[in-house]
Amino acid sequence: MSDLSSILAPGMLVSHPDRPDWGTGQVQSVIGHRITVNFPDEGKIVIDATQVPLILVSLGPSPT
Repeated sequence: MSDLSSILAPGMLVSHPDRPDWGTGQVQSVIGHRITVNFPDEGKIVIDATQVPLILVSLGPSPT
């Protein structure tokens, strides 16, 4: 399993593997293995990428 924290950047869209009810979240910041994600149905959550393997959904929202 690869470590997504090394490629994640603000604006990318991810989901939490154990909490699909949170919806698709947008990465707010990445500091080492600490990733802050804003989930529409849960709010801002800081996730330890060494403990939770986030799922990459999209590289970011489409430009308008």
